[in-house]
Amino acid sequence: MTIEKKEYGDSAELILKGWMDTQGAPQLAAAVDEIGPEIKSLSLDLSGLEYTSSAGMRQLVATHKRMNGALTLKHVSPEIMDVLRMTGLDKKLNFEP
Repeated sequence: MTIEKKEYGDSAELILKGWMDTQGAPQLAAAVDEIGPEIKSLSLDLSGLEYTSSAGMRQLVATHKRMNGALTLKHVSPEIMDVLRMTGLDKKLNFEP
């Protein structure tokens, strides 16, 4: 998985591409760890995310908690949204088209 980071004042965006599995999920954790305390909101652009495993889902939950709920998922593909619905995360996370 590759992650591109963009910062806009007190918000940041991570653009994920590839697979968020047992190898990709730690990459997201590392990218989130690099975000400083000045960042108050985070969005994840999932338009390039092809697959997520349970490890990836756990990392989404951990990121949501770390950002105190100030996490938004953008451009979620129908396939990834199906997984989020099956796990009930579609009711807990914030989405933007």
